[in-house]
Amino acid sequence: MSMLGVLRGPQQVLFGAGQRHALGTVTASLGSRALVCTDARFGATSEFEDLVRLLENAGVQVTVFAEVLPDVPVHQVTQCAELASGADPDVVVGMGGGSCLDLAKAVAVLLTHGGQPADYYGEFRVPGPIVPVVALPTTAGTGSEVTPVAVLTDPARVSKVGISSPHLIPHAAICDPELTVGCPPALTASAGADALSHVIEAFTAIRRPVAAELATERVFVGKNELTDTFALLGVRLIAGSLRRAWSTPSDPAAREAMMLGATAGGFALGTAGTAAAHAIQYPVGALTHTPHGIGVGALLPYVMEFNRPTRVPEMAVIALAMGATPGASPEDLADEAIDRVAALLSSVGVPATLADLGLPHDQLRWTAEQALGAERLVANNPRTLDVDALEHIVRAAHAGDRAALRDTSAATTSVLAAGADAR
Repeated sequence: MSMLGVLRGPQQVLFGAGQRHALGTVTASLGSRALVCTDARFGATSEFEDLVRLLENAGVQVTVFAEVLPDVPVHQVTQCAELASGADPDVVVGMGGGSCLDLAKAVAVLLTHGGQPADYYGEFRVPGPIVPVVALPTTAGTGSEVTPVAVLTDPARVSKVGISSPHLIPHAAICDPELTVGCPPALTASAGADALSHVIEAFTAIRRPVAAELATERVFVGKNELTDTFALLGVRLIAGSLRRAWSTPSDPAAREAMMLGATAGGFALGTAGTAAAHAIQYPVGALTHTPHGIGVGALLPYVMEFNRPTRVPEMAVIALAMGATPGASPEDLADEAIDRVAALLSSVGVPATLADLGLPHDQLRWTAEQALGAERLVANNPRTLDVDALEHIVRAAHAGDRAALRDTSAATTSVLAAGADAR
């Protein structure tokens, strides 16, 4: 018996239009004093006022931190925890995009265990349960409402850092697609590209040997039977709705499908993990100051091309999930999957090259070197990566030359296909 299934998630997920109205009841069941984390944009909306009113009407005393910045500068975690310490919250509510949810999770760690964020960088360094978190996303992208990671930006490091632990998974996720209707097209595209990268990288990640200790030694265990189910659900939903959500922001069906696809992506990546596109985006984002979703979206077709020799069957399935006609060979369907991903991302304005993002030509090797430092992501890639392989991807993505990634000899391909999943 060789099947392996590992899945982690919140104690409850409430999905659907209008589910935000359960916020007060859900939060009050966890405590009577809530810290609410959001950003200035959402904090200034009438929707935010309504949500706070729901909490207060349920008897919850609310303290608001409405200053969350994109990519969560690490100093904000300490700043928010210090603000909240006097209020002694017994539940943290994150409202907004992925940065707001990640801040809520990281602050909950400090409120419970003290110290500094850097004390918890890496995997399994959170010593125990944290103040419960209720996550209410307002974008369809990161899936942070169901994941075990909070990604932060630390000025002491070039690339982003993560706190990864099953203890970070929110207690409850309330996913109401009506809250995403106001997302502008550029944010819809960036968030959607991020969600698409999650489901594809999770579905094509390394498959590790079955072992009882796997889930106790790794937060992100690689692709498996349970995460594959969520990944393919996400592929189907995002492929069929991203363009419509971007072009017609008020389309309720498209918004609903995108949010469900993003949450499915959170379930997939939260256990399987992501890989090379995310590893490379970290230094690319640091140099170009471009949104995370735009960076991983620009990289995704090139990473798929690089990984194609070891993931032809998976990419063929992706093509079918995106609407390809059955009957073609797996090799042709794998090609079609990459073409379809590239076309979908282009249709919502995601740049086709790293040069378009502003990555300097003289920083390509440096980008590869920095990406190699994202060890968790590099190790999760289905095809072995070293600095030269990463530079090969970066240069192809900078030049817009996917064909350059097809120079692997048949002999090398067979070795890679046989050995990659043994890591």
